[in-house]
Amino acid sequence: METIQNSLTNFYNSIATGIGDWGLKLLGALAALLIGLWIIRFIMKGVSRAFESRRIDETLRPFLITLLGFVLKALLIISIAGIVGVPTATFAALIAGIGIAIGAAFNGSLGHLASGIMLLIFRPFKVGDLIKTNGAFGFVKEISVFVTVIETFQKETEIIPNSAITSGKITNLSTVGSLRIDMPFAIRYGADITKAKDIVLDVLVKDINVLKTEGMQPRVAVNNLGENSVELLALPYVKSENYWEVYWDTRQKIVEALGNEGYEAPLPQRVVTMHK
Repeated sequence: METIQNSLTNFYNSIATGIGDWGLKLLGALAALLIGLWIIRFIMKGVSRAFESRRIDETLRPFLITLLGFVLKALLIISIAGIVGVPTATFAALIAGIGIAIGAAFNGSLGHLASGIMLLIFRPFKVGDLIKTNGAFGFVKEISVFVTVIETFQKETEIIPNSAITSGKITNLSTVGSLRIDMPFAIRYGADITKAKDIVLDVLVKDINVLKTEGMQPRVAVNNLGENSVELLALPYVKSENYWEVYWDTRQKIVEALGNEGYEAPLPQRVVTMHK
């Protein structure tokens, strides 16, 4: 009887000791969690202020802060697992396994994520730029880690997966800040070419949206001798935001100016030689 009583006493003492140790570990883990979250919040605020002072791109800033917060919290959880008594290597392997499973489930989305990170880091374009990519032509309104939002000149909103952008051609019309618009027109053979060039150049010079700065003066040139006409090019430089104003309105002014000076449309012509 005494032996059974001693066994029960030892069992109770071992349970009490285990519960006491486990409770202390839980309290330590809880304290470490609260302190760790406070430190992470303090670090995140400091990093955010540093990004603002260094003028980090506004599109890239939220992503970097979110990524840093995720990494710090993951390290905190692994550290707390070690305090509780969970083997760190086992816990890390569990997290890695979960990450692989999530990666397999979101394979396509992770491709967009990787492409979004490339766009945010290498910055082939930024919000507000006028670009051509993946069949879309318009101003960039938003760049996220998964998609890029473009507003076209027709006020359509096109949402393009980032992987489709990085795998194709990107034409940024805002990198320099200005661009040239090549506007072809034609006159009949035998018409005064010099006068036609002067008429069109006068239209370009008087257009307030056409740039006249050094190296960007408008000009008019002969482009080709076509089958039925002399083909010319008007070459105005414009700011990207004035692209369509010049593309459409100035082209109309050129047609009207040539028509007012008696230049007719170069219709197809044939020279016929008759022999008796």
